[in-house]
Amino acid sequence: MNGAILPNTPIAVDFWQIRRCSHVRLFFLSHMHSDHTVGLSSTWNHPLYCSPITARILKHKLQVNSKWINTLEVGVCHMLPLDDCGIETVAVTLIDANHCPGSVMFLFEGYFGAILYTGDFRYSPLMLKYPPLKNKKIDVLYLDNTNCDPEIKLPSRKEATKEIEDIIENHPEHDIVIGVYSIGKESLLVDLAKMFKTWVFVSPQRMELLNLFDIEDVFTTQEGGGRIRIVEQSEVIYANMVKWNSIYPTIAILPTSRKVKTWHKDIYVVPYSDHSSFDELHEFVSRIRPCSIVPVVKTQQCWLHFNKYLNSETMKNDVRIPSSVKDYMRSQRLSSKLRAKMIKVSVNRTSPRGVEFETPEKQSNAEHVCGGEGKKTTVSTEQNNRQQLSTIGGSSLISEQCSIPAPLSESTVLVSNMNASTDTSPWFKNTLQTFENETEMPSAIWSPQNMNGTVLSDTSVLYAETKSNVITFSSHAPCVPLSFTRADRLSLLPCSRRQLFGSKHFHDQVEQYIRNCIH
Repeated sequence: MNGAILPNTPIAVDFWQIRRCSHVRLFFLSHMHSDHTVGLSSTWNHPLYCSPITARILKHKLQVNSKWINTLEVGVCHMLPLDDCGIETVAVTLIDANHCPGSVMFLFEGYFGAILYTGDFRYSPLMLKYPPLKNKKIDVLYLDNTNCDPEIKLPSRKEATKEIEDIIENHPEHDIVIGVYSIGKESLLVDLAKMFKTWVFVSPQRMELLNLFDIEDVFTTQEGGGRIRIVEQSEVIYANMVKWNSIYPTIAILPTSRKVKTWHKDIYVVPYSDHSSFDELHEFVSRIRPCSIVPVVKTQQCWLHFNKYLNSETMKNDVRIPSSVKDYMRSQRLSSKLRAKMIKVSVNRTSPRGVEFETPEKQSNAEHVCGGEGKKTTVSTEQNNRQQLSTIGGSSLISEQCSIPAPLSESTVLVSNMNASTDTSPWFKNTLQTFENETEMPSAIWSPQNMNGTVLSDTSVLYAETKSNVITFSSHAPCVPLSFTRADRLSLLPCSRRQLFGSKHFHDQVEQYIRNCIH
């Protein structure tokens, strides 16, 4: 993020983090590149100032409400209030930054001295001939130090344009693809269109943006309407080069000073830059001769390269803030803290409520009576939804309603004491047949072949007796023959056998038991 809060002032440039600048009254936007608009969105609700072209782009791209956008004409000195009572003001002059459409430098003059904020700019000697900067003493220079590296050698934009023209002339039978960002390099595209007398094809979205600029009409959205096609820089990759060349011979050009790796022989990188070169920065600083320098790009230090050009006059370090401005900044900070405290009002947070189980005391009061007279039988909604086992031969399989246990688990085993002779009893086969017709899994599964392998739920199991062909259940019984006895909390099955009763194989095992009983 590139931006700054001017010390000892309620002024911020390209800085949109409200929580860190609650005292700021005036917000300024130098241009619409994304690294200068971090934090700026359609929800912005503070007055900001920018050039007319930047204002149109801001409304188009970020949908910021027009009532917060204030346009300032370039080259004109504007007086803006620094407090609520209109006592203290600041003089602001916008200067063309020669970077992208709408980009400007800001010259601030007030009780703090003179501050020049370049934003992103490409130096031209004509800048210092503008009346705002001519013979102007600058106390603090916020300098675009993107290319502040002696190792980086950049040609002028005129020289880079000539290099691109030579590449195109050497490929007369090729289409030309140029990869650029959404804003910037428009002057280069106009020069190429005039040089090669062709329309420049762009997407409808880019055309909407271009219509906001004061630019010559050399662009079209008609496919194949021109030899030169404009795409996003990220689209110039190997796969797209193969695709474009399969349709028609194509070369791609990346006009950028950044280090870019290319993996295709038909991609050309030309050091065309909208930022000042290292030599241009030296010339600019040597002629401005500020008292101090602050880098715009915080990750790079630059003042060491320009110490010899700094003004020998010492800048006044102890800036005296006018009382009206000081009162305004203090009141804004206090109101911001108050709002923050109001937001942080404690809220009673409750954990999400899950399944609620009745306590044992409540369960003991709910009487489930089987075969008793004059006593009420309580059955839950879930139990009512369950179908009772069908009757066999006119005899009721279950004498009275009984409580239905929780769903089956794989961790409890019942051991049977039934004799092998009971395996062939008729009620067993009929009962198993009934299980197949049930829509839900039965609460107990047993096999007449091996009664010791029965898997049951972890709910309590009580005992009952079999009388002839009728099975009776005592209270809380989970619908199983009461000749079963419960094994006291048997441990889990060993790993070698556990998979037979796992969730993946459980229902398959049940079906296998039932098939064995039927057949």
